Amino acid sequence: MLKILSKKVIKIIVCFALLLGFVLPVLRWVDYEVLAQTPQEERQALEEELRKLEEQLTSIEGDISKTEKEKKTLQNQIYLLRRKVQSLNIQIQQSNTMIQDLGLQINDTQGSIEYTSLEVEESKERLSAILRTIYQEDKKSLIEIFLAEEDLSNFFKDLIALQTLNEKSHELLINIKKLKVSLEDQKESLDEEKLDLERIVKIRILQRQESSQLKAEQESYLKLTEEQYQIQIKEKQETEKKASAIRARIFELIGVSISKAPTFGEAYEIAKYVSSVTGVRPALVLAVLTQESNIGKNVGQCYLKNTQTGAGVRITNNKVELRTMKPTRDVPYFLEICQKLGRDPFSTPVSCPMSIGWGGAMGPAQFIPDTWGNPRYGYGAKVKEVTGKEADPWDIRDAFLASGLYLRDLGASTDEFKAVMRYFSGYYWSKWEEFYGRSVLAIAAQYEQDIKSLAR
Repeated sequence: MLKILSKKVIKIIVCFALLLGFVLPVLRWVDYEVLAQTPQEERQALEEELRKLEEQLTSIEGDISKTEKEKKTLQNQIYLLRRKVQSLNIQIQQSNTMIQDLGLQINDTQGSIEYTSLEVEESKERLSAILRTIYQEDKKSLIEIFLAEEDLSNFFKDLIALQTLNEKSHELLINIKKLKVSLEDQKESLDEEKLDLERIVKIRILQRQESSQLKAEQESYLKLTEEQYQIQIKEKQETEKKASAIRARIFELIGVSISKAPTFGEAYEIAKYVSSVTGVRPALVLAVLTQESNIGKNVGQCYLKNTQTGAGVRITNNKVELRTMKPTRDVPYFLEICQKLGRDPFSTPVSCPMSIGWGGAMGPAQFIPDTWGNPRYGYGAKVKEVTGKEADPWDIRDAFLASGLYLRDLGASTDEFKAVMRYFSGYYWSKWEEFYGRSVLAIAAQYEQDIKSLAR
């Protein structure tokens, strides 16, 4: 009897020792918060840096606005370009700071996910141990347990201990459920943070491209005299030369072979057709497609190779890209789209991933398979309704039309800036992302001038 009692007591002691694990999460969480103080201070420093950069930017933009209203002299133009380059350099600094800040957030969230995952596993182990003990004790009848005890008080102590174990197992189960909900929330937050980071990286690409263009323009003006500059801006034949250049210009859409790429005039005709269907002005459709192409030096440069993991390879060098296409969200729709079009999914070009996030966008307009094929959005189906044929995201006309339909649905007829920002960022965005929208509208304004020249 003493042997039986000692075994039972040992089991109960072990179980209560396991239950002490409940305090460990609290202790470990306190340690985790203490360790997290340094990154928090770092993030505060980054936010202060962003504030100072914003002050500098406001001052420079005010100077640019003032200079643009002054007489157009060569000296003023060079000064204006220099200030614009300075403004872009500050915006690039802002983007770098935002990338650094988001990187800290992502690391923090990843650490929290790892910690919560560990807590889930530890809680499962404790629950498993308790349930095994309860199961072993439940197999014995009350009479058997009663007869095994020499002292009646020990019998009741054992019953109380088992009841306590039952209660604690219930608490553990509730705790595991809460931890799992928290884990899902953290994973969702991580996905959103990575999308934010991806957008800021794209913004930085555009800022660097614009800065390079302005520097090149500044260099060309530095080679002119004031007299040459004035002659250039007053030359009567400038409009005709410009119109001629526009008609011959290749509308460079990455991922479209030169043999299939339209001239600007042809692209404008497609955009006019899209405008007649959607109500979105042609210049805006052209500007959005241009912006997407400017971002996508990696557009159409990867092949999907593994439908389970989403891994692929770069077309140019066969380098493995693990995040070519998101397997849960995009791969099923991509396979379906390729099947309908008679394409080989493993030799159909899609965008490569950037430094973060997933690739897998299709064709000139850079639609992801989910947005094109998912009935929830169904832009492939919407294009088919208009054209009467299976929609092809790699076809220039279908890509134009899908973009126009998307911009229409995002409200481009009433507020172009908001529609463009929603096209890029969804319905919520930070002020740092607004560079994208301003840039698109600037391109659209230039296209309006080009379109007027074409009409002459």
